[in-house]
Amino acid sequence: MSDYDSPWKEALDHYFELFLAFFFSLIHGAIDWTQDYESLDQELQKLVPKGEVGRRLADKLVKVHSRDNGDVVYLHVEVQTQKEAGFERRLHVYNYRAEDRYNQPVVSLAVLGDDDPDWRPNQYAFQRWGCHKTFIFPVVKLLDYADRQAELEAHPNPFGLLVLAHLQARATRHDAEARRAWKVRLIKGLYGRRLDAQDVRQWFRCIDWLLDLPPDLERQAWEELARFEEEKRMTFLTSVERIGMEKGQRIGMEKGQREGLLQGIEVGLKLKFGVADAPFLQALQQTDVEILRTVLRGIE
Repeated sequence: MSDYDSPWKEALDHYFELFLAFFFSLIHGAIDWTQDYESLDQELQKLVPKGEVGRRLADKLVKVHSRDNGDVVYLHVEVQTQKEAGFERRLHVYNYRAEDRYNQPVVSLAVLGDDDPDWRPNQYAFQRWGCHKTFIFPVVKLLDYADRQAELEAHPNPFGLLVLAHLQARATRHDAEARRAWKVRLIKGLYGRRLDAQDVRQWFRCIDWLLDLPPDLERQAWEELARFEEEKRMTFLTSVERIGMEKGQRIGMEKGQREGLLQGIEVGLKLKFGVADAPFLQALQQTDVEILRTVLRGIE
């Protein structure tokens, strides 16, 4: 089952300026990017009700400066990947709590990544006994990009590939082979961009996270990418140690590290020797993580 929230959190953490440039270009143009912006995610967590702490992975609060006069502006961003009753009221609550905390107006933005084309909350309104309140916020619906695949794939901003990966993760939930093909295709698409190796790996992590695969298809995807890298004489991704370490770091548990490292060993053996010895792999199942890392380095 795909984790839709964590990849968006990573992308927002590392590439907030590119995020605004892709989805909210007018706001991006109104910000003075010569001044550092400040992520206030820990402060945002203090504004979240206790029962929701830890759930709002892809929410972000950022302090920026206006291009016009240098004024401080607070941006509250929500990437909502599933329908939620009362979403518009919750956004309103977070907005006024942040405004109260900083004594400054707060601009809220929402990206909707669910699969219901009719769910488009963009305002919270209240009216009773002559009291009126209306809170309107800009919204982007990822499903609106569904018929723009070629544009997304060719877009110079890597968020185009992330949107396409998100849409294909939704579309291929019951077709693992189609998902494998899209995963390989989108990761190959990273190579044609003028990105340094670290950015390629970072965007790869997000795409890989969204388009998770069963172990056998995961190995097929890695083998195809390894051949592609060899043909292109590139070494951004497919060090056998990196295969295992990326998987392990992503899951963040020893079990996940072990699974990823074992996959890396198997792929590395096949690439180097044409076959992965089954008894050897079986013996490694009981080996601790540090020894598995040593084996991977040895293969490399």
